[in-house]
Amino acid sequence: MEIIFYHYLPSLFAYLLLVFALVHAQDDQSGFISIDCGLPKRLSGYSEPDTGIKYISDEAFVSAGVSASLPPDFVTRYQKELEHVRAFPEGIRNCYTINVTSGTRYLIRATFYYGNYDGKNYLPEFFIHIGANVWDSITFFIDIPLTKEIIHVASNEHLRVCLASNGTGTPFISALELRPLANNTYVTQSGSLELLTRMDLGSITNVTYRYPDDIKDRNWRYYDVNNFGANWTTLSTSLAVNPSLNYKLSPVVMSTAITPTKPDEPLIYEWSTYSNKKAVYSFLHFAEVEKLKANEYRAFDIYMNGEHYFGPYAPKYLVMDTLYGDKALPIPSNIFGSYNFTLVKTANSTLPPILNAIELYTSIDFSQLETNEEDVEAITMIKSTYGVKKNWGGDPCGPQKYVWTGVNCSYGSDPPRIISLNLSSSWLSGEITSNISKLTMLQTLDLFNNDLVGPVPEFLSQMPNLRVLNLAKNKFTGPIPAGLIAKSKSGSLSLSIDSTDSAGNTDDCTSSTCKRKNSSNIIIPVVASISGLVLLLSVAAAILFFKWRRMQVASAKPQATSEPEIQFGLIESKKRQFTYSEVLNFTNNFERIIGKGGFGTVYHGFIDNTEVAIKMLSSSSVQGYQQFQAEVNLLMTVHHRNLTSLTGYCIEGTKMALIYEYMSNGDLDLLLIDQKNENVLSWETRLQIAIDSAQGLEYLHSGCKPPIVHRDIKTTNILLTNNFQAKLADFGLSKSFPTDGGTYVSTAIAGTPGYLDPEYSITNRLTEKSDVYSFGVVLLQIITSRTAILCRGNERTHISTWVSSMLGNGDVRSIIDPRLEQDFETNSVWKVVEIALACVSPKCSHRPNMSQVVAELKECLAAEFARKNHSRMTDSTNSTEVFSSTTSLTSAFGPLAR
Repeated sequence: MEIIFYHYLPSLFAYLLLVFALVHAQDDQSGFISIDCGLPKRLSGYSEPDTGIKYISDEAFVSAGVSASLPPDFVTRYQKELEHVRAFPEGIRNCYTINVTSGTRYLIRATFYYGNYDGKNYLPEFFIHIGANVWDSITFFIDIPLTKEIIHVASNEHLRVCLASNGTGTPFISALELRPLANNTYVTQSGSLELLTRMDLGSITNVTYRYPDDIKDRNWRYYDVNNFGANWTTLSTSLAVNPSLNYKLSPVVMSTAITPTKPDEPLIYEWSTYSNKKAVYSFLHFAEVEKLKANEYRAFDIYMNGEHYFGPYAPKYLVMDTLYGDKALPIPSNIFGSYNFTLVKTANSTLPPILNAIELYTSIDFSQLETNEEDVEAITMIKSTYGVKKNWGGDPCGPQKYVWTGVNCSYGSDPPRIISLNLSSSWLSGEITSNISKLTMLQTLDLFNNDLVGPVPEFLSQMPNLRVLNLAKNKFTGPIPAGLIAKSKSGSLSLSIDSTDSAGNTDDCTSSTCKRKNSSNIIIPVVASISGLVLLLSVAAAILFFKWRRMQVASAKPQATSEPEIQFGLIESKKRQFTYSEVLNFTNNFERIIGKGGFGTVYHGFIDNTEVAIKMLSSSSVQGYQQFQAEVNLLMTVHHRNLTSLTGYCIEGTKMALIYEYMSNGDLDLLLIDQKNENVLSWETRLQIAIDSAQGLEYLHSGCKPPIVHRDIKTTNILLTNNFQAKLADFGLSKSFPTDGGTYVSTAIAGTPGYLDPEYSITNRLTEKSDVYSFGVVLLQIITSRTAILCRGNERTHISTWVSSMLGNGDVRSIIDPRLEQDFETNSVWKVVEIALACVSPKCSHRPNMSQVVAELKECLAAEFARKNHSRMTDSTNSTEVFSSTTSLTSAFGPLAR
């Protein structure tokens, strides 16, 4: 891989000229396009108070959607451009069309802030497109601004940014911004660049910088070394850092850097792109911020995932350098996509390595070419002429899933061309527009059943590729062009037109390829009538057969008794079945209650001096019989050390009981939520409980044939033995998957509020990822010792929303159970937070599976063990054991520090 540096060492005069030019660039915001989506046109525009950026209304860029304002309690939280939204309740896809300069590289930023603008308190999900390609899915974890940013080269003079519905809420957008960049920057081997992270390392202000500090309006998030970088410290300068002519990075960002706390240690920057196999491009920015003494020297080599990447390199004093590869970073072999840059000082270096800022992007290969520009212009004019009311927005031919209604295209190595146009029954009026002739590749044109008038135009006969033309049921006057008649007679054109017109041109349409409306209309109703009669008779016969079959089956069944009959098809032996009198004896007449739930009451008991827990079915338990049967059947056949064991059961009429092994430390919920409980679980114990629970769930999903979904994972259903081994309990709602390879089962919604998978609750489609969501909530509770639903007065907040909002300040200590008193490995906590947030992703496809979760949690526990072992090392030990645990889950809050 060729490594490229951009650096600039100007003379003082040249530097002053450059600064002067940059100041003026800031003043005029040259090339900026800043759109406040939903801003009423009457408000014209404004200058945003914090940044000075001039925003305008989106009225000139979009022809659909409705404007809405955020409630007053939301509008003061963020910048002014987020106070309005444009929502698109109608249509599958709606688009912004923006005039740009073809061939120019743009930073494109779309921002979405729901702010409960519609009062529904429901976060939608939808897609965003650029041109003919899907850019990304817009999925909200919590109701805070969500930004998508891409660096993209405009392929023509119009850029189309579209929002497409996926049936989950109304698409909307708050702001759309374009910033031109130098074409020799952010170069990729192929494709566009989607932002992963952009970090101001070593910030001493903890401020996010954008315009005017960065004249290209890149958002630079600060990296809080105090919270993230236990092994880092910061360097800074008050002097001006010479800006790069190309990347034009913010001088204030480049005036600080990070460096290892211990001079002889390497500097490690680590991140991951969980389940993301896209190519990654990195841009490392350097500037020496210390005036080195005569006997001082700073140089280092750079390694990426252990392989030499570049070096040795010595940063220049107060001069910006940008290091990037002309090719993408090699995709890691591990399934989690973990990366790290390790900067190691050279043998002759007296100072440790530094790093000022970093940008990471994933490559997006927009392989679908946009429609031929001449075709786009022609179809757009046709739309305007007739006022076509269809989903005609964005690129006509792409993405292929969203091709315009009535349009068919050709696809290949060249840009798509429109080859078919169906505008039948579209309420068209007036004459046939000549813009149709500009669709030079058109093969089929259907204008059937409209109110078109005037003569049939001659240009239709001159369209070189036209093979099918339907003009029937219109109000044309005058003769049919001779060229059309000739093509029809030669068989090169299938022409359909009324059998008579106002000029009496019936005799001219004599070829078999010239189809008359009235003859075809005779055949269709007859065929439809016969087909309908056959279908009706078939349906009636099927109904009669199934009714007869049901009567035959019913007559063969025994009559129901007054008591419910329960069949335990999976129980082969009754050696574990006890009588009700035995249950009374085991519990000493139900002397000691140890728990209650929706199923019934749980009592303490003994069987042959062995402690047991006996759960009695309540007569008022909803669906209790079905759940009783499900649990017995499952636990009699499924065995794992992290699933509770069923000792036996009782069924005598309506007296039903399940008898389990006794779990002396009760359920996890009691130990986590009861703040007065003196038995505070250590971080190590919490991790082990999480691993035990995850392993039980992994066994249900992967070790059982067919796989089983628990459906009610929560802290009260995780029980603990005397040595705090965790076991899953309560399998009354469990469901197995079909054995025919199905990925989900459609079933009535069941589970506990707060733990219930939101996608399952909307679609009724149950998958193993529904359990993963519930487990993610449990993980958040293990970290925070808080309930799944947090109640403050009348306000109810989900724990995932609260965690995400608290982590906005970048301090994991703000969420972790304070009773732990900082006795934990910080990176381990961060990693568990990331795992949990990935698990509670609203979209199931974004969640990991339980095998991945188990592997990751084990790494977290290993990191905690390493911390404790390290703390036991004597001060005389010169070498330090370093445990590196790579992060495998994309975090919205930045990569882990080492």
